[in-house]
Amino acid sequence: IDEIEALSSIYGEDWCVVDEDEKIYCIKINDCLDQPKWTLCLQVILPPGYPAAEPPIYQLNAPWLRGQDYTELANSLEEIYVQNLGESILYLWVEKIREVLIEKAQSSDPEPDIKKTSEEVDEDGGEDFLLDYQPIQDDPIKIVDYITSESQEVNEELPSIHHGNPITDRRSTFQAHLAPVVTPRQVKRVLEKLYENKKIASATHNVYAYRIYCEDKQTFLQDCEDDGETAAGGRLLHLMQILNVHNVLVVVSRWYGGILLGPDRFKHINNCARNILVE
Repeated sequence: IDEIEALSSIYGEDWCVVDEDEKIYCIKINDCLDQPKWTLCLQVILPPGYPAAEPPIYQLNAPWLRGQDYTELANSLEEIYVQNLGESILYLWVEKIREVLIEKAQSSDPEPDIKKTSEEVDEDGGEDFLLDYQPIQDDPIKIVDYITSESQEVNEELPSIHHGNPITDRRSTFQAHLAPVVTPRQVKRVLEKLYENKKIASATHNVYAYRIYCEDKQTFLQDCEDDGETAAGGRLLHLMQILNVHNVLVVVSRWYGGILLGPDRFKHINNCARNILVE
């Protein structure tokens, strides 16, 4: 409680209480310039065992934060936790993030292209922001062939990719993409193809999971990726296990709209995935 009161007074309007009962908080952090170029929202959930026995559960929200940038920052936060076991660490986390943002502002890194990652339609009136919704019923035979044919020769060609109906809530937009896959190589090819699309590549998160049934070993080959949306990949894989689907890859793109959705974001990710799987 003392830590929360201190942080609230230190960060003022940049400190936000999302849910007092569940101890969910959000801190807006910038690079300290008069006109900040680099900003990031740190959302934390303080579990019952914090700080003595459990670390905060956190999420880093910034349209530009992807790949190596995300990994390096996450590693830095975890290193601070390990070095300060049992102690309050939120202030150290916030200041570490600010330090990273200041370094980016002072370096030659190009400014983040916020317009590129916004869920708004491009101003130039070009292609729509979201991919066209393509019902899978248009081509059911190809899908069924992948799933039901046990003797089918392994096909390394790029599978057909289908795009689901988008869901929008408080300016965040979610859209699922699905492809039938029978090898990890096909998973890689589908992901590469999806990321060629500038709209998908600019998504704040691209969460995915796949399950492939290995007939010879009578086992499943499966994996998932959070892409910065903590625990979302595992939840998506669990949904696929419950629905008993196999030989399929599901990717859910989220374009963050600037308003925290809390647990609702997981509901939307799973709903998008379930809808496209059922179709």
